[in-house]
Amino acid sequence: MSNMAHPDPWPKSIFARNLTEEAGITELMDDLGEALTLGRGKIRMMGGGNPAHIPAMEVIWRERMRELLDDPSGEFDRVLADYDPPAGSPAFRAAVADFLNREYGWKLTLANVAVTNGGQSAFFFLLNRFAGAMADGSEKRILLPLVPEYIGYGDQGVSATALFDSRRPEIELIGERSFKYHIDFGKLAVDESHGAIAVSRPTNPSSNVLTDDEISRLRRIASDRGIPLIIDNAYGQPFPGVILTETRPVWDENMILTMSLSKLGLPGTRTGIVVAREDLISDIRSMTAIVGLANNNLGQALARPLIESGRIRSLADEVVRPYYRHRAERALALAHEHLPPDVPWRIHQSEGAFFLWFWFQDLPVSCRELYRRLKDSGLLIVPGKAFFFGLDTKGWPHAEQCIRVSFTQPEEVVADGFKILGRVVAEVYR
Repeated sequence: MSNMAHPDPWPKSIFARNLTEEAGITELMDDLGEALTLGRGKIRMMGGGNPAHIPAMEVIWRERMRELLDDPSGEFDRVLADYDPPAGSPAFRAAVADFLNREYGWKLTLANVAVTNGGQSAFFFLLNRFAGAMADGSEKRILLPLVPEYIGYGDQGVSATALFDSRRPEIELIGERSFKYHIDFGKLAVDESHGAIAVSRPTNPSSNVLTDDEISRLRRIASDRGIPLIIDNAYGQPFPGVILTETRPVWDENMILTMSLSKLGLPGTRTGIVVAREDLISDIRSMTAIVGLANNNLGQALARPLIESGRIRSLADEVVRPYYRHRAERALALAHEHLPPDVPWRIHQSEGAFFLWFWFQDLPVSCRELYRRLKDSGLLIVPGKAFFFGLDTKGWPHAEQCIRVSFTQPEEVVADGFKILGRVVAEVYR
């Protein structure tokens, strides 16, 4: 073997630079891996977005796996050994379209539905489809009407152009310990530089649910500008249904809806769903074929009969949502029990997903330093600054005063984690 020193690093393309340099989502997933391997039993993993292992849903997925194995038609062998078309299984896509038509009166066909390797891949395709360096020589950005937003979007751009143009929210103070974000429509300022508007509902990290009125106003603004409104529905209605406020999903040909099977308990199957007009679905099909040939078959095969029968809705309403509602209520109670009463902390209204979003006003250290101290004490959370991408946060302390805490781990882990959080926060403010 040669003893020659390594040459200088190979030059990186803009694509490689954007996808390999420091990113919030990479650190989050590294922390998840560390907690589940080296730190098992020592680190309380309350930072990652892994869904809870809901016993009743695990029973359902085991039943479905046995049905696949016992299917006399050889469905299990087909799922493992055959490629589906790049847009996904036609039977699964038709099942999703028919289900949404029954639930909401939409007029979809399988040509309005595409499958991707998880919701993250769906957004990678969509964000770069509508923003960046355009074929006509112009540059476009994605307008985020409200940050904080999902950390996984932040570093997905593949061109040199900044991908996002974000807006600060209006902050409504509620009682002594709560608050809620709202879109500041007076400062939205949509113009020709924007290729699309994107929101998540509920929002990861804050659990904020945009009101029906806010969605209606965004639809009108996007339509007037001739750009799409993209709604990330990974936690929302009709499934997985981890949404604790009353909302009704909407869709038209100027909107793009993304969904996922992950929060139903199938994150390992990497099954994302895009609902959009036919020409965009054709684009997604082409992107999938080029990047990965086809999608994971297993999640589609497991879930399709539940979607066809409509049972997926009852599972969301009767199993998944009550489970996370209970966990959210328990986490809120633990926060009030363990966080010091003399510290100016607030929690965003718990409206969905499975996180609590803390705002520590007048925090003496950065949220990054608080994260480090909590990690040293055996608790992993996510510092909030990385969720405020696409925005100049100078002069806005709020972006350095927030953290995201997940409550999906076993209840004893969550209880222990809040004890650590309370102790460390008290030390920081002392």
